[in-house]
Amino acid sequence: MTKIKSGDKVKLHYSAKFKDGKLYQSTENRDPEQFDLGEGQVIEGIRKNLIGMEVGEKKTFTVTPAEAFGDHDENLIADVDRKQFPDNMTPFIGQQLRMEREGGVEVTVVVTGLTDDAVTIDANHPLAGKTLEFDVEIVEIN
Repeated sequence: MTKIKSGDKVKLHYSAKFKDGKLYQSTENRDPEQFDLGEGQVIEGIRKNLIGMEVGEKKTFTVTPAEAFGDHDENLIADVDRKQFPDNMTPFIGQQLRMEREGGVEVTVVVTGLTDDAVTIDANHPLAGKTLEFDVEIVEIN
């Protein structure tokens, strides 16, 4: 049988859970998802675990922060003066905003705190610092 190799496009069913067992994402009751296993297309922790699998094969594996979105970095959390926000904007906790960093690079941040004078934003990836357990079943290899 054909085994998955780097660069293949793979269709699979999966579920991803946090360490406490809480479901993060799943393809249950929907079509399988397709992933491009080219370098940099899928996080390393998933890519390396799919390499060598075959159609119909099932596997459970753990992806650590180091193999995914890194550790949660306190340096990516900042308090921004409310005066820097447009007057017609009312930030709320959980709100996602696009901001421009030095050099013109855009980044998505999440509002995590509010005071009368400041808005706390977090530029960490939502899964930074999280370990995930995956259950996968390979459906197709291209």
